[in-house]
Amino acid sequence: MEVQIRNATNADAPAISRTIVDALRESNAQDYSSDIIDQLVQDFSPAAVLHRMTGRHVLVAVIDSRIVATASLDDNVVRSVFVDPLYQGRGIGRRLMQRIQSIALGRGLKHVCVPSSITAEGFYASLGFKKIRDEFHQSERTIIMAKTLKRCGDA
Repeated sequence: MEVQIRNATNADAPAISRTIVDALRESNAQDYSSDIIDQLVQDFSPAAVLHRMTGRHVLVAVIDSRIVATASLDDNVVRSVFVDPLYQGRGIGRRLMQRIQSIALGRGLKHVCVPSSITAEGFYASLGFKKIRDEFHQSERTIIMAKTLKRCGDA
């Protein structure tokens, strides 16, 4: 299984949307009500994804010409990290996060934060992110996490 990580293009928006929606409906649905999932699905329509792409550095992971994961960087905030449920647990999310952090370092950022779902909190913690606080958007709980970035050789 060869995974290619590349910058997303506008033409990728429908496939990115599909990947996110599949992850929301299968993975995140274990931790959130169907009402919250339904709202999030609307928030990640192809048009909404395309609109968000204008202000973010968006990456996709591709296997056999199929987009199987995505992640983005919006200033110092990591956003929309999703892996197709069929490909979860294979290190793809970890590789995307390594690339995102590399981009952040290249921009001179010292810290990044991520608004994590309940579902992904353990994943981000395994990457060295620390919980800062909880935020609630109506009944949707989001865990704000942060990480200090270090260049190779930094103490």
